[in-house]
Amino acid sequence: MLSNSCRYGIRAILYLAKHRKENDNIGLKQISSDLELPMPFLAKILQLLAKHRILRSTKGPNGGFSILKDPDRITLFEIVEIIDGKEIFINCIIHDDTCAGVRKSKKPCVVHEDYAKIRAGLINLFKTRTITELVERTNSLEKIII
Repeated sequence: MLSNSCRYGIRAILYLAKHRKENDNIGLKQISSDLELPMPFLAKILQLLAKHRILRSTKGPNGGFSILKDPDRITLFEIVEIIDGKEIFINCIIHDDTCAGVRKSKKPCVVHEDYAKIRAGLINLFKTRTITELVERTNSLEKIII
């Protein structure tokens, strides 16, 4: 459902938010190692999030990444929108465009009504879950991994 980029981005933000009080900046190498994610790929994702002012990127020997925006105000929806775009929330699951939107027939697909309910729930979930809430869940449940 979500791209690897998006999943890695969410994991990295959760990691940075969870370790926020321990360090101002956490180096790319450490994030990559701790989350077991490929460093070059992760670097591009983190730079994208820094460009959108979710993260702060600092260069130099004590450089690295840190959360810039208040984690209480960062939702999953915002992260997905930055990394993957809104397509997951608007595209038809059968056709290559928005369901009943830009297709020539302008008729909904055969699963439109069923998926519309799921899509509404998905949008609600992604818009209401904040990074702070998810970090608190990882702290309270030992078996949850980032």
